[in-house]
Formats: sequence, C-alpha cells, structure tokens
Amino acid sequence: MDESEFDEFFTASFRRVTSQVYAMIGDLDEAQECVQEAFARAWSHRRKLDRAEHPEAWVRTTAHRVAISRWRRRSRARRPADRALATPTTAPAPDERHVALVAALAQLPEPQRRVIVLHHLADLSVAAVAAEVGAPEGTVKARLSRGRTALAHLLADDTPGGVRHV
Repeated sequence: MDESEFDEFFTASFRRVTSQVYAMIGDLDEAQECVQEAFARAWSHRRKLDRAEHPEAWVRTTAHRVAISRWRRRSRARRPADRALATPTTAPAPDERHVALVAALAQLPEPQRRVIVLHHLADLSVAAVAAEVGAPEGTVKARLSRGRTALAHLLADDTPGGVRHV
C-alpha cells in the first residue's frame, strides 16, 4: 500500500472505525485517539495491510486493543496510595438515554456486546462479524439473539408494557 492508497484508506475508514470504537468503549475523545494510534501503527505495517483481506478490521481491532491497554494503564495510575484520603470528584450529569444504553451494554458479556456493536453500529454482515471475532456464523447469530433479548430486558421501562426508547 503506497502513500496515496493509505491516505484514501484513512479518509474512507477513519470516521466509521471511530464511531465503532466509540460504541465499544463509550468515550468519543478516547476512541478518536485510539483510532489515530491504530492508523499510525497501520502506517508502519502498511505492507502487511496491503496483503490483508480486511485492513479496516485490522485497524478496528488494533484500536480496540489500544483502548483496553490505555484503560488498564490509567486505572492503575489513578489508584491513590490510600483511597480513604482521596478527594471526591464531581462530574456533570450525563444524558439519561446514553447512560441507560451504556449501562445495558456494559451488563452484557463482552462477546455479545462486541457482536452487537459490530453488527448494528458498524453495519457489518453476520459473516463479516464472524470473520472479525474469529467465531462461526452460528455462534455470532446466537450471540446477537441473546444480546438483543438481554438488551430489550435491560432497557425495559418499569411501566407496564413500556419500553424506554434509547
């Protein structure tokens, strides 16, 4: 992959991959930084990407792994020596619908959450999701079905017959 091909690949894929990673980790700024880092790594591996069947999947997987590594590093660094002495922090109130969706997704097992994000937010086919996660199509379909059922239950409103729209 030469420089112009890589530029075209970046331009065509950056926003899509960023939105997919954002859906997986729930932080847009962090998703953008992780995707940028993944593309920087892709640049240094562009010859390998040239032979790869799905370079966008390679970048998405790398960005997801970068996000996990960064989260682990930050969570270790934030631990105060004595948590009892730490000052409480305040944050602005988040949007109720966003919180409900993120909370519901967080309660799903990681394999179900990942296939739901890839299929419904990344708009990948079942076959493409199966190839990306390394699972048979039947397993992906089962995870999608169970994940959607669990999300519907988790997002159900307490009022009779009502579902919270997210």
